[in-house]
Amino acid sequence: MTLTLRAALIRAHRLGLERLDAQILLLHTLGKPLHDRAWLLAHDSDALSPSEEECFNALCRRRQDGEPVAYLTGERAFFGLRLRVDARVLDPRPDTETLVEWALEVLAPCSSPRVLDLGTGSGAIALALQNERADAEVWAVDASADALAVALANAQRLNLPVHGLHNHWLRHWPTTAPERFELIVSNPPYISADDPHLPALRHEPAQALVAGADGLDDLREIIATAPDRLMPDGWLLLEHGWDQARDVADLLHARGYRHIAHRQDLGGHIRCTGALAPACTLPAPKR
Repeated sequence: MTLTLRAALIRAHRLGLERLDAQILLLHTLGKPLHDRAWLLAHDSDALSPSEEECFNALCRRRQDGEPVAYLTGERAFFGLRLRVDARVLDPRPDTETLVEWALEVLAPCSSPRVLDLGTGSGAIALALQNERADAEVWAVDASADALAVALANAQRLNLPVHGLHNHWLRHWPTTAPERFELIVSNPPYISADDPHLPALRHEPAQALVAGADGLDDLREIIATAPDRLMPDGWLLLEHGWDQARDVADLLHARGYRHIAHRQDLGGHIRCTGALAPACTLPAPKR
């Protein structure tokens, strides 16, 4: 008995898949653009071939097991770009677009700014900023060589001239990279080691998620070391957990950062916190 597209989606929904996830997986199975859900409606009586049905069922089972849709299709839409992603990098979330929007606000008055994205992963933030600001010099840093390879492959495919650097945050800063930046932006790991939601994220790289007992280890390091890499009026913008805004603001205040501010995510939670460099930040060395 042949299975129509409509029947396949109904069956996937009964298995517990969200409708949008099932539609994307079906479009992927059929080799159609992942955004073209209208095509599914127009062809809902079309039949799947046995091989297509087998492929779709396998994808549905993997999605049931918690594997991100982006890993199953190999791509993720982010800030108008289509990024290639896999299990080497974190699946970019829509909430991170809040950080990009804030970064673009900060960069608006700057001419040819230097921008540093720490923990770039797939390159989502760095590539979005480079795409919006062609005059910017954007650097993407990651401690994972595998993740950096994904980011640079995305940059090449999208023809965006982002510079890659294999480095652990700001440690042992190389002379080949700029000394200071108008903006440092980061979506670092911020989940605590005992967070009950971690099992649901088991398909994503743990090193991109977990940051010590309280989830703040990497945020502490970035906040402590960023002043050495910021211009005197440079900004540090950080994404963090929905309940970490006060802790991050306290860390920034303790280090002397100025004009601490916040931004809310799509759900209305304070998801990003940022500030101007401390007043004691020295001018950038002459190059």
